[in-house]
Amino acid sequence: MLHLLNISILTGAVLVAAAIFSSLAARRFGAPLLLIFLLVGLVAGEDGLGLEFDNADLAYSIGTVALAIILFDSGFGTRLSTIRQAALPAFVLATVGVLLTAGLTALAAAFLFGFGWLEALLLGAIVSSTDAAAVFFLLRVGGIRLRERVRSTLEIESGSNDPMAVFLTVTLVELIGARSGLADATGALLGAFVLQMGLGLVLGALGGVLLVRIINRLDMDPGLYPILALAAALVLFALTSLLGGSGFLAVYVAGLYAGNKRLKNLASLQRFQEGMTWLAQIVMFLVLGLLATPSEFPAIVLPAIALAVFLIFVARPVAVWLCLLPFRFPRSESAFVAWVGLRGAVSILLAILPLAEAIPDGQLYFNVAFVMVLVSLVVQGWTIRPMAKRLGLIVPPRIGPVDKVELDLPGRSTHELVVYHVAADSPVARGGRIPRWARPSLVVRKGQSHRYAYAGRVEPGDHVYIFAAPRYVPLLDRLFANPATLDPEDEHFFGAFFVDPQHTVGELQMAYGADPGAAPPSTPIGQFIAERLGGRAEIGDRVSCGTIDLIVREIDPDGRPTGVGIVIEPEPEEGLARSPLLRNLVEIAAMVRQRIRR
Repeated sequence: MLHLLNISILTGAVLVAAAIFSSLAARRFGAPLLLIFLLVGLVAGEDGLGLEFDNADLAYSIGTVALAIILFDSGFGTRLSTIRQAALPAFVLATVGVLLTAGLTALAAAFLFGFGWLEALLLGAIVSSTDAAAVFFLLRVGGIRLRERVRSTLEIESGSNDPMAVFLTVTLVELIGARSGLADATGALLGAFVLQMGLGLVLGALGGVLLVRIINRLDMDPGLYPILALAAALVLFALTSLLGGSGFLAVYVAGLYAGNKRLKNLASLQRFQEGMTWLAQIVMFLVLGLLATPSEFPAIVLPAIALAVFLIFVARPVAVWLCLLPFRFPRSESAFVAWVGLRGAVSILLAILPLAEAIPDGQLYFNVAFVMVLVSLVVQGWTIRPMAKRLGLIVPPRIGPVDKVELDLPGRSTHELVVYHVAADSPVARGGRIPRWARPSLVVRKGQSHRYAYAGRVEPGDHVYIFAAPRYVPLLDRLFANPATLDPEDEHFFGAFFVDPQHTVGELQMAYGADPGAAPPSTPIGQFIAERLGGRAEIGDRVSCGTIDLIVREIDPDGRPTGVGIVIEPEPEEGLARSPLLRNLVEIAAMVRQRIRR
């Protein structure tokens, strides 16, 4: 028994290490890391190195715990400012979008596999949600700096649509097992939806409040706080599930609440969560890869690939277009949201349920879902950066990389302690002054500590300790950053000319023949842009004024434009932008008015 245990530990550790080292090589080729983890499991499995693992119940249990950890961290890392920008469209995508995707995919599944409607809906539900892990890792770890609203929409949608897919899959599995008809299924789905989502939201909010209070009131060893937070998240998940609610939604909401409150040892909590999420990712994908039997794929590979292609190019884009129709998403942004419909571990995990519940054709569901996930990770995961660049959604860097560390402060301080390593060509090394609202306290130079007042001019290689309000830390980053290597396309993104946002639209009209519409001539350009954008701007936003486009180059912490670029006679839209697909209601109304005038 002890010998078998040691072999199991050795095998598991070697597989995890192999996945990590494989990811280092994968980065050079731009391969999605999650695809690599999945392939390592496949290579080590029954048809590869010969490791036999066919325990579907254990695989589902491991995957469920791992997904709960990932969703808690997803909520924990989502800022409220992100929620404010994209909450409504992301919520529609996470609920209505999942239903539409499942329904459209079911139509194709019924044709390709000859399923009945309930069985086709089950397969559609299994692959209906985007994978939170895949989206978060490819956007955050992949280093793609997207426009804020697009990134926020994708992250919130992927973090909140798993509960909907889980609910649909579990309910349909129960209905198929009970041999219910489609008419009976509709009423059962609605009732279960209200119960699971309602309990998940309420218990998740209560759990988040309790977690924050417990962490801030207890006085423990610093190493225990992250363990307590993780244990509390898993307790909340299990209790909510036992009471009939969505445990996945509950842990996401609890993480969202806790991550936006001041907590003791926040930095150690974040580091621990990051490490645990990586481990959960690797273990979940390895286990799911081990469970698969590639020798069974040839029998279903062609219809499964056809269904994946239908999902990627038809079902997901149509669902996204219908969900984003009421919102003012430009076609390029809608197209990118449609493309980043990555399927991942959640789909494979849900495909285990028919196996575990002995549903007829359970193995078929699993094999089809596995092939569809592979296709999604290869086709979509490998092309996220090129697609974002082609659609003009990657924000070029305005500052270079910053070498800094944020340290925890005891109690509930309103300031952060940030340590910057002074880069050789950074503005502060060239004599730039540290603003008065920041409070530098210490300079460490060649291993010696100096009070800032007596350290003299800051030198390259120094470490400077500064107290600052959290909202102003990004402004400090600019002082300590390496010089940015600007992309040659920056001029196209930010504009060829610069204009002071304090100038008026009347001056803009006289100088460039701009058409500001009904805006009074005395309106400052910055105010005009903010009003046209709904009160808050983000870098890269464009406002059309006839023969010119105004582009937001810089913003202050409140989202007001502080730097504005100009493009004179912008190029006409082409390709996707000229297509009638993915237009929003405002664009459709304008197109209809134009046709009527003609």
